[in-house]
Amino acid sequence: MELLFRDDPYLKSCDATVTASGPEGVRLDRTVFYPTGGGQPGDCGTLILEDGSQLRVIDAVKGETHEDVVHVLEDGAAAPAPGSKVTAEIDWDRRHKHMRMHTCLHLLCAVVTGDVTGGQIGAEKGRLDFNLPDTQLDKEHLTAELNRLVAEDHPVAPRWISEEELAAQPDLVRTMSVKPPMGGGRVRLLDIAGVDLQPCGGTHVAHTGEIGRVRVGKIENKGRQNRRINILFDE
Repeated sequence: MELLFRDDPYLKSCDATVTASGPEGVRLDRTVFYPTGGGQPGDCGTLILEDGSQLRVIDAVKGETHEDVVHVLEDGAAAPAPGSKVTAEIDWDRRHKHMRMHTCLHLLCAVVTGDVTGGQIGAEKGRLDFNLPDTQLDKEHLTAELNRLVAEDHPVAPRWISEEELAAQPDLVRTMSVKPPMGGGRVRLLDIAGVDLQPCGGTHVAHTGEIGRVRVGKIENKGRQNRRINILFDE
């Protein structure tokens, strides 16, 4: 399956052919739908058939491999037969908010020094959990630093390195709970120029200025050393 979102997260739709369908959902030969993973929700949207009828996609999930995306249809929908031509179209407003928030959480990694123990991305808010023993966090300072990095409008771009290169630079991996997918010979990095560099397979905006103003919400203690930092769009 050709994962078009990897190279162009701004693609809103694509023409595709159904390769398999069943109770679990629909597989296509190419897709713009990002599947749930790395704390980022799967896309929702529609599959538009040749006769103009539409099937609602309520989720996208990973299949048996990292190159396999299953488009989950709403209950009761009749899946199109293999060989059917469709147009796959994502809910762009929701995806774009995920892109903005996901990129913002990378900025948070640059502002907070500590290993990431968990995270979640949403269309309205996001969070990261950090392993931070004996660390005091100041909401106003964090908010100011995030908005400074947003306003500086740093370029954001993915690039690839070999698994051997990653193994030689283990400090690139900030997440303790989620390891980058291995076994394909190469690993995708997200590079926010001069700010943050770490493995990530998610979708992101092209410049930090596109994130817009944000603010730090609650900072919660989730265990003796675990600190949860909540981020909201300040719109």
